[in-house]
Amino acid sequence: MEITGSTAFHAGLNAIYNGQNRVDQAAGQIANASVERAATSQSSDFQAERLRGVDRSQQMDLATSSVELALGKAQVEIGVKAAKASDEMLGRFIDTYA
Repeated sequence: MEITGSTAFHAGLNAIYNGQNRVDQAAGQIANASVERAATSQSSDFQAERLRGVDRSQQMDLATSSVELALGKAQVEIGVKAAKASDEMLGRFIDTYA
């Protein structure tokens, strides 16, 4: 009897992969926003006044990225739990010590 990977296990691995990608993208966006903010902090007063509207949108982007970061973390944790539960169930169905 050949046993292939269960769909629940693969769903867990897929959730881990997608969550990790979400975390990577959000962290990259947060890092880029920090670099851009440091560059604009050296601007003149006139440029700073003109860029205030951009700063507000960047704050929204930072908030969105922070939420995406938390969602990615939760997605990875859920994927690990699903993969672990699937692996434990497979071990219970097949007695490997018999």
